[in-house]
Amino acid sequence: MDENKENPMQKIRIEKITVNMGVGGSAEEMKKAVQIIEKITGSRPVQTKCRVKQPGWDIRPGLPIGVKVTLRNSSAEEFLRNALSAKEGMLKTKSFDRNGNFGFGIHEYIDLPKIKYDPKLGIRGLDVLVTLEKPGYRIKKRKIQKAKVGGIQRVSREDAIGFMKEKFGAEIV
Repeated sequence: MDENKENPMQKIRIEKITVNMGVGGSAEEMKKAVQIIEKITGSRPVQTKCRVKQPGWDIRPGLPIGVKVTLRNSSAEEFLRNALSAKEGMLKTKSFDRNGNFGFGIHEYIDLPKIKYDPKLGIRGLDVLVTLEKPGYRIKKRKIQKAKVGGIQRVSREDAIGFMKEKFGAEIV
């Protein structure tokens, strides 16, 4: 296993972080959610639309029901550090899937550092989803000559937990 740590093709990195906030059907709540996401990420979010009909919730296909933003590179790493501080550096083991990706929720956006409460926006929670990868994983997604990713190039649950402990000092419960 020590050989793999020195191999640059085995180093785990953050591919992307998706910050998601479900709102429902209200246009006013949607505007507030857009402002909150812009405030905490510094990026312009996109609306997510409903795909299935849910009569009990008064939503139908095509109706905007949430907002999301995708962060990459240094902005993703910086946001993840802030989000982990809101969770006091603790993640649950069950938050990690078998592909090494993980997610967690933040109950109130004001739990993030340097974010002040705005009475006009109210209190809303959000979800943070992190996708991890190793170099060479692009062969699965590229347009020309797609190929399967070998088992050694996949990020396992244990690899992801080790990465979070080592790089971000997260405590896994």
